[in-house]
Amino acid sequence: MARPRPLSVKKLRAEMDPESISYADSREISEYSKVKPPQPRALMALEMGLAIDDPGYNVYVAGDPNLGRTYLVRQFLEPRAAKMPRPRDLAYVYNFLDPDRPRILSLPAGGGKRLKKALDAAIADIRREVPEKLEQDSFARKSETLLRTFQDRREEMLRDMEQRASAQGFELEVDEQGGMTLYPLVEGKVVTEVDFDRLDSDLRTRLKKRGDDLLAEMTKSLRRLTRDERDYREDRRKLERGVVTSVMNRYLGPLTEEYADDEGVSGFLKALRADIIESMDQFLPSDAAPPTGMQALFDSGSQDDFFVRYTISRFVDNCAAKGAPIVFENHPTISNLLGSVEREAEMGALYTDFTLIKSGALHRANGGFLVLRMEDLIQVPDAWDGLLRALRAGKSKIEDLADHEAARTKTIEPEPVPLSVKVVLIGSDELYETLFAVDDRFSKLFKLKAHMQDTVPRTATSIKGYLGVLARMIRDGNFQPFDRGALAGLVDHASRMAEDQQKLSLRLPLVRELMIEASALARMEGHELVTRELLEKASRNRDFRANLYEEEFMGDYDRQLIKVATSGSGVGRVNGLAVTMFGDYEFGLPHQISCTVGVGHGGILDLEREAELGGPIHTKGMMILKSCLLRLFAQDKPLVLTGSLCFEQSYVEVEGDSASGAELAALLSAISGVPIDHSLAFTGAVSQTGAIMAVGGVTRKIEGFFQVCKRRGLNGNQGVIVPQDNVVHLMLGTEVVEAVRDGKFHIYPVSTIEQAMETLTGLPAGKRRASGSFPAGTLYRRVDDRLAELAELAAKQQPDD
Repeated sequence: MARPRPLSVKKLRAEMDPESISYADSREISEYSKVKPPQPRALMALEMGLAIDDPGYNVYVAGDPNLGRTYLVRQFLEPRAAKMPRPRDLAYVYNFLDPDRPRILSLPAGGGKRLKKALDAAIADIRREVPEKLEQDSFARKSETLLRTFQDRREEMLRDMEQRASAQGFELEVDEQGGMTLYPLVEGKVVTEVDFDRLDSDLRTRLKKRGDDLLAEMTKSLRRLTRDERDYREDRRKLERGVVTSVMNRYLGPLTEEYADDEGVSGFLKALRADIIESMDQFLPSDAAPPTGMQALFDSGSQDDFFVRYTISRFVDNCAAKGAPIVFENHPTISNLLGSVEREAEMGALYTDFTLIKSGALHRANGGFLVLRMEDLIQVPDAWDGLLRALRAGKSKIEDLADHEAARTKTIEPEPVPLSVKVVLIGSDELYETLFAVDDRFSKLFKLKAHMQDTVPRTATSIKGYLGVLARMIRDGNFQPFDRGALAGLVDHASRMAEDQQKLSLRLPLVRELMIEASALARMEGHELVTRELLEKASRNRDFRANLYEEEFMGDYDRQLIKVATSGSGVGRVNGLAVTMFGDYEFGLPHQISCTVGVGHGGILDLEREAELGGPIHTKGMMILKSCLLRLFAQDKPLVLTGSLCFEQSYVEVEGDSASGAELAALLSAISGVPIDHSLAFTGAVSQTGAIMAVGGVTRKIEGFFQVCKRRGLNGNQGVIVPQDNVVHLMLGTEVVEAVRDGKFHIYPVSTIEQAMETLTGLPAGKRRASGSFPAGTLYRRVDDRLAELAELAAKQQPDD
């Protein structure tokens, strides 16, 4: 029986006619800026994320790597963020009521820088001018007047007290500390303690009584003197306070007026003014001698540390922002993402204050967008948990990393930062499903899934858009211009990547890599334009750099170390096809599938499964194979046989069902004794009804068998049997297409196992008649007769067993 009609050349690949492109080269494509990325689901989700102002509607961009996920997000957000208002600045300030809990201020964009500059200048002016004012003659005169008044009253009171003491027969002595001592006078002379003890007892008693009464009276006067001194000091304090207040009003008054409507800033300035008055001694000139040595170091540091409270610490500064911020955090550690409270060492001790509070990416993105890659974020579980807690609470509490240390030291607790940020996560579909299943917080906070597709249909409209995307990549990358032949080649390359004649791959970063190398070749060879020939050369160069292992395998085929026949025939042996991946390089390799059958009740043994080299999908394929056999030949008799199926010279795990059709072919050949043509290879999955179904990697599988045949010499009979449903997936290389055009190689599409067996054996398969038998001379008749014979032989052996 003649073989099925092989595929024509035009069905072996989709090939774009360069003349159908209306541009001479990529420089003429002006519509590229208007082209939207061909990701409608992802764009819809991102648009919805911007439209909904709700903390739960953050976005997860789901898709495989090399789909340009980050590029898509950046291209989408940048023009929209540029039209949004700049977010407010955030600054931490000293909390005068509770220094361990710094407060946060919100200021208009750029206001943090202006306020800090103005406030630092005002404090510096106050620190400079207050001592100058206090050293002026006018202040000195007022101060001296207060002092003289106090001293005059003091001297007057002391003279009065001395006169009263003298009138009572005592001498009064007042020391510098305000202590008072009375000495009795006898005959005009001061009586010492020794002489006092020698006096008559009655005299001593009288003197002591008079002295106690006088002391009690003078104590009242001394208290009045103490009050006068206190009043003097208070008057002096009021005088100094007036100077400080005057200077402070001069420099802080404009700021107070400017921020009168800002409750946060005005409250801070009010507390700052009160603290300056309360701590004005820090502003006064020191009368003590200047410190030297280590004391000078300590005193200087202490004074500088004190005045830190009067500044502001710019936490988030948007003075240079143009629109809303877009923050891509590539290293999302806890501190990089959520901020931290840092520490500094001074003289062996660690300390911190509000100026050491550092912002994280979450805070810098406030009012805009934070973009994170999930593969990076899940490597730091604490950062992931902290992000979810902050989004759920609507504010970010900045943690002190010292909290995680064994020995905790005194720290500060900054006021939490209110959040208004849209978070965009970029990750894989598998990671999305995992997070959705195991973390309830994730589904509540990331309600929008921006699902990116791998391919787009190959239509005239999509090709036009694709060319626009390519033109933008060429211009953004400063590549050499691509002529229409090269552009058409890139479109075909996209279909080959998609493994589908009717689709274009959206793995644009991989397309860009080829474009970069083709452009580099054009520069190296002095070409102004990238042509189709240069593009194909760049593709061949890429394959050559990656195909070392493929060449080594091909060498083993050449030397017959791997036993795969490309001519002749054999019973129970068929050429199967597989795909192997090394890194990012994929190639096809043929392998021999063999089957043996004999008398017995053992059934068909899957040697791959027995050796634990067969995966679950391959095992399922074997079970379907057996079910197909039962459907065909167990309608009027039991199937009693023993046998085995094996992938020859295979020592790695076998997975998938793409070889189940070839395995069934080997089994039918082994049972019937009909040889299979080894000039053909077969790939395809089989169903229980005998249909041959589509498999993956069909292009690479064909090319792998073609390479083996070519190296041994094409004889015009060689080819590959593929599922009919896979014809649309063929994107064969130029070399295979030319061999088919010259009649040296053939591709046979089949839809049933019967068509495949007829192609492999040259015999008609046969169709079961009403009587239950198959026509004589058919393959299935031979199989059916042999199975009946095996059943009888097994039945005869059963009593002996």
